[in-house]
Amino acid sequence: MIQSKRTRKALKALNLDLFQPETLTPPAPVTLHTKIKEATQLQQPVENVASIQISPSQELPSVAELYRMFERFNWLYFNGKLPRVTIMYSNRMTSAGSYAPHKKLIRIGRKYHEIFPGDIEDTLKHEMIHIIHFRHDVAFKAEAKRIGASVRAKSHPSLRKPPKYIYECPNCLMEYPRQKRLVMASCGKCSKGKRFDPRYKLRRKRQSANKIQK
Repeated sequence: MIQSKRTRKALKALNLDLFQPETLTPPAPVTLHTKIKEATQLQQPVENVASIQISPSQELPSVAELYRMFERFNWLYFNGKLPRVTIMYSNRMTSAGSYAPHKKLIRIGRKYHEIFPGDIEDTLKHEMIHIIHFRHDVAFKAEAKRIGASVRAKSHPSLRKPPKYIYECPNCLMEYPRQKRLVMASCGKCSKGKRFDPRYKLRRKRQSANKIQK
């Protein structure tokens, strides 16, 4: 049937694709970059990148759902060979997750996933790898690549802990905020070859106004 120029133009405008196959690949986790892209496409001004986040009102999976997710990933990626572990939410931790091998316990950070709820499957897969590879070594990274898990979690201003200690270089006065004490450390900027140099040994900066813990 011969279509008129006007009809062809209308069909092209509709951009219909009735034969597009249904994808079986799970959608990629929502990230900060996708949120920026969505805001740009909607022509919404992006004033503060740090403020763009998934709505915390989204309900997180229950613990029972986390166990079902664990079983599914275990059979899908590990042939069901991973041992049973305890899974729980942590209301205190600010990181995405953790695995304690001596307790066989996976903790999922509630605060982190209230900001990034789309990352909860990724976090669980990451912690499942820790059952067989405790450190973030070459074997861990290879396994993460195989099953499509991230090696590092995202950062967000509300998840950062205030530093307990602040050290400074006696030469350039560069500050080094830290959660733990530094004993034998020198300024990375002034020391050559990334080796300890006693001339630039970091000294603890006392800030009584901020009441930094000793």
